Amino acid sequence: MKKLSDIIKEVEVLEVIGNLEIPVSSLVLDSRKASKDSLFFAIKGEQADGHLFIDKAIENGATVIVCETFPPLLNVLSEKTGEILKIQRSRRTSVEMRERTEVRDRVSSEVQRRDLKNLGLPVTFIRVHDVNNAMACIASCYYDNPSQKIKLAGITGTNGKTTIATSLYNLFRISWRNEPKMLGGLYGDVNYLEIPSALSGVKARIFVLAGKWFPTGCHKVGASFGCLAPRLVTGQFDPTYHKAVWPSTGNYCRGGAYNSKLLSCYSIAILPEGMSRERFDWLKQIAGETIATPGTESNVKEIFDKTNEIRATRPDCLIFNQFDEMGNYMWHYNITGSAIAEAFESMRGEGLNFAGVCLTSGSAGSLGSGDYLKQRYPYSKIGVAEALQCPTILNNGYGAHRIEGIGDKHIPWVHNVRNTDIAVAIDDNDSMALLRLFNEPAGKAFLTGELGMAAEDVEALALMGISGISNMLASIKFAKYYELTEKDVVATILTDSVEMYLSRLEELRDPFNGTVGEAGIEPATSALSTRFAVKAFCKAYFSLLYQLSYSPPNSC
Repeated sequence: MKKLSDIIKEVEVLEVIGNLEIPVSSLVLDSRKASKDSLFFAIKGEQADGHLFIDKAIENGATVIVCETFPPLLNVLSEKTGEILKIQRSRRTSVEMRERTEVRDRVSSEVQRRDLKNLGLPVTFIRVHDVNNAMACIASCYYDNPSQKIKLAGITGTNGKTTIATSLYNLFRISWRNEPKMLGGLYGDVNYLEIPSALSGVKARIFVLAGKWFPTGCHKVGASFGCLAPRLVTGQFDPTYHKAVWPSTGNYCRGGAYNSKLLSCYSIAILPEGMSRERFDWLKQIAGETIATPGTESNVKEIFDKTNEIRATRPDCLIFNQFDEMGNYMWHYNITGSAIAEAFESMRGEGLNFAGVCLTSGSAGSLGSGDYLKQRYPYSKIGVAEALQCPTILNNGYGAHRIEGIGDKHIPWVHNVRNTDIAVAIDDNDSMALLRLFNEPAGKAFLTGELGMAAEDVEALALMGISGISNMLASIKFAKYYELTEKDVVATILTDSVEMYLSRLEELRDPFNGTVGEAGIEPATSALSTRFAVKAFCKAYFSLLYQLSYSPPNSC
């Protein structure tokens, strides 16, 4: 809370009525949002004049009014005492203010008498030439002149100014630090949350970085920028000529299409036809061209085949392959690694130990953060997880699975396998069951009622997509395998959120022959079906905990 006299120092004041040494709790433009000790700006707009709402602002608690003309409410006498109302009116000719008292004739209007009672003194009125200009000065002082703390970068030259400016803007938005809101937002602390032990079932503290607040709702926009930036600044990629090709299993090509859109560059997204409907719906709005290859999540060879075909037949196309470009690794090494370290340090208590990071492998870029963390915390470990149905690292195996974004039947070039300590298998059935558990009304009721989780913690589980759930499960197995204690901390990331998998939830509801609404499963057998859903969730959950409690030798 600031004092009024401190925040109007830079304003050209014409006249003041009232006390300048009063506190100001907030600045408002809308009289409906005024509260105790608010300052209200009476702005004359094209559709409405704020001066007409001064009385409403005062009724709601505003004690300071900045206006261009004084309202008629000042020309009244005190109704309670019948005495002359003395109003301190000062004219600002220098730093000093002169006081004088004026007596106004009694106003007979019943409306004004009624408004006077609602007015409530003291209220300070400040008259200025232009309320908009005054608002800019007052807001700057109230918020401690934030513009003075901003570092500005000037970009000059004949060509490329817009490209570089757009790239720099995108660079600062591609961060784990974006304000957690869907549109707009500023730059703040790292977005992370801690998994309650009531859910994890382990003593170790597990925290996750949330990827939902990236511009595309997924951190893969960072990996795509990491691959794009070196080609862009070295001149290998010309957005006015080249078409950018983004081979992916879903989120990486979305990130690449987004970056291309900012550059006004034509993009080609390549992903398996079996990926979630939400990915394709999103790409229709952003990508220049979308190519769906045969298969599902782990059919990466088909993606590479299409990429090689484009390379051989379309010379204006440039391939950004996340699986072998070090820009992917370097982005996660520098950005994700440092974000995890900062989040750990912010929660660090006496004697806490950073035990390691556990991440599922798709392009393996995020595992670069583990290399950073091992350098910073030398005794920490790196766990890599993959689908049990496609155990490439664990057992040189392959197969289809439903954990979208990981397990692509090969070990990417950017995976530093010599620095990896343990491989963890995650059954995709468990990930899909938990997707329902976390997002269905019956599942949420179980989590709050049976497990005793706080409602806000349950709602936060919607930040987990399928691969994020798999990362959480891998971290739990990691903690169990190494017998970690309450002094140990394990980190992982949430690639995206449930918003990319709402169609998958619809598919998972089919066994119950209905759709789940706010009150349970509809229509006719809602009560019975809801009980059946809860029973199935409970069985799957406790079965999962039993599986996680056992780890065979030399694996997890």
